[in-house]
Amino acid sequence: MAQSTPSCSFNFVPDRPTGSWPANQTPRNNVTRKHTRSHGRVWLVTADELEADWNLKLRELRQAQQEYEQQRATDQKPRDERQGQEILALAQDFPRLWQDPKTPQRERKRMVRLLLEDVTLLKGKELTLQVRFKGGATRTLTHPKELAAPEIRKTKADLIQTIDQLLDQATDAQVASQLNRQGLHSSTGHSFTGRLVAFLRRTYKLKSRHQRLREAGLLTLKEMAGCLKVASRTIKVWRDFGVLRAHIYNDKGECLYEPPGPNPPSKQQGLTCPLRVRATAFRTNATNEVQYEA
Repeated sequence: MAQSTPSCSFNFVPDRPTGSWPANQTPRNNVTRKHTRSHGRVWLVTADELEADWNLKLRELRQAQQEYEQQRATDQKPRDERQGQEILALAQDFPRLWQDPKTPQRERKRMVRLLLEDVTLLKGKELTLQVRFKGGATRTLTHPKELAAPEIRKTKADLIQTIDQLLDQATDAQVASQLNRQGLHSSTGHSFTGRLVAFLRRTYKLKSRHQRLREAGLLTLKEMAGCLKVASRTIKVWRDFGVLRAHIYNDKGECLYEPPGPNPPSKQQGLTCPLRVRATAFRTNATNEVQYEA
């Protein structure tokens, strides 16, 4: 590389007319007077000094370029077999080091920074992650979106179906008891109660036990009393003694009654109810018992 000597041009503006310089101040050839006044001094810089400074900077630049090229060539040299094995072993050991509970979070962050160049997150029906590694390799990952809080707390469909089936034969409290015996829990991890079952039943528009029995043709207490032409108290007595079949429809113990059929019970004046006779005989035998003390 040929080195060109910089050309220097100097504009010398005399402060005295030409030919009127004193003998001791006549300017020399290739000399410029730099009127740099610093602490009252005047410095004279020759063209040779400027050229020397220029050449020095060129040598420093050339040396820096050579060092850069040498370092670049060293970095681009193919790794030998031993170095390749070490790098492969480090890559295989990465999962163990990452999952080690003794590895602090700050070290995991450093490991990520050493491996990844950037990560692009795209949010759609699912989350898409476009990962670019330091070496230039890329990888695309997909992950389902996290559920919102209401969706997380939503009761599963199979559990709602189970509650719907149990309501055919049980009240809200009885359904809750059966669910707890099966080891089931609510979406929040709590045990079931009658109030919780009732809330789920209303939320998911399930038919109540009362509605199901009414659709099956069962009668209320008032309807049964009117059908048999007796008092409501009589209906309850007949229910307690098994003359009428009743089904509890809520947690208060209220019942609906099956239709009496072709041979309904009836009250007959002058005749004693056999059930009442058996109850009276039991009380009479109880009074005839004798207590014996040794």
